[in-house]
Amino acid sequence: MSTPGSDHTLARGIQRITAASLGPYQSAVVRIGISATYFLFLLREIPHRHEMYGPEAPWRWDMAQQLISGNQAFTTLMWSDSAVWFEIVYALALVASALLLVGWHTRAMSVLFMAGVLSLQNRSIFMGDGGDNVIHLMAIYLVLTRCGQVWSLDARRARRSAGAGPAPGGVGVAGPLLWVAFGAVLCGATVTDSLGGTTWLPVFFWILWIGHGAWWAVNRYAPDSEPRTLLDVIANLAHNATLVVIMAEVCMIYATAGWYKIQGSRWQDGTALYYPLNLDYFTPWPWLSDLLAASGVMVMVLTYATVAVQVAFPFTLFNRRVKNVLLVLMICEHAGIALLLGLPFFSMAMIAADAVFLPTVFLMWLGGQASHGRDLLLRRRGKVPGPRDGAEAEDGVGVGVGVGVEDGAGAAVGAEDREAPQRRDGGGHTLVG
Repeated sequence: MSTPGSDHTLARGIQRITAASLGPYQSAVVRIGISATYFLFLLREIPHRHEMYGPEAPWRWDMAQQLISGNQAFTTLMWSDSAVWFEIVYALALVASALLLVGWHTRAMSVLFMAGVLSLQNRSIFMGDGGDNVIHLMAIYLVLTRCGQVWSLDARRARRSAGAGPAPGGVGVAGPLLWVAFGAVLCGATVTDSLGGTTWLPVFFWILWIGHGAWWAVNRYAPDSEPRTLLDVIANLAHNATLVVIMAEVCMIYATAGWYKIQGSRWQDGTALYYPLNLDYFTPWPWLSDLLAASGVMVMVLTYATVAVQVAFPFTLFNRRVKNVLLVLMICEHAGIALLLGLPFFSMAMIAADAVFLPTVFLMWLGGQASHGRDLLLRRRGKVPGPRDGAEAEDGVGVGVGVGVEDGAGAAVGAEDREAPQRRDGGGHTLVG
């Protein structure tokens, strides 16, 4: 039998997860980090793109087609073996990464980004260093989050439209054009059965497409109606549930990595780090690797510390201070991997995923510092930001549209937004908003 106190707690819990999108700053950092990682990766591999994913790849197109016919993976590169089509897909993946990074029509770009990541990675499954798996997963998760509420062009556009007064869905034509273009591609892919042969994938894409069309229509013609409230609740639930999944995914990555290391004899005797430091493939700075490998004590300490941090991290989420300390240690560990082992994109992807646990206060301070640095740069160039520019700076790189408090897991719980129209619009995070 329930008590009034328990009923009140349950009601508050339901209100908390349906009334607001939690962790707006954390989800924004994950979006920026993952998209920046893939954008820089694609830029670096432009000279080698044909050998990695294109017509000259050792994993030939017919071999990839044979594999995909069995595992039903999604990749648009199987729609044609034309070199021109490959260039189009590669260019779209590059553009989608850049636009998702800056938060331009975030939901549309998150879908295009996911399609680009899956298309390239599923075309050549042997190309990767571990970070590709993280990007693969996060690209799917970002589609279901409202990751453009802060630090995005969408947030700035929403603030401008709130100040100007028009309905949230009635600004600009880029969104509707994107929606129509995506619908045309989706129709063609569905008719030709080009979505990987699975049942759930076409359904997933169609639900996204129809849902965002309905979102735009309700925003424009009935912004204060009950259907608008219902859609907002659904979006918040999807965002919050996905944020929990991202946290669980990061914990599982570290837990499994740590426990598998414990079972290895080289990790048990403290010498595991010595071997990659002496492999030419993993020594971009040989003199630095030799210096570290020459110290047996340092190798042993770093080897044991790596295992201890990875195994312990999931259990530290119940203590904010200990969690933050281990989070700093893991970020330093990945920075060391990037420097010593020459795996920058793996490290960037892991740091971006770790960012979901960063404290809100720290992220707001970081945004404020970035905004301050932007203002100083503009002053040096002779352009002093006015009141409107200052507001835009907040949305673009600063504190922005809400205040969050940190919960026990290190994610943010968004408080009431300062701008009611901003909250209603979801930070400009709709596909056609």
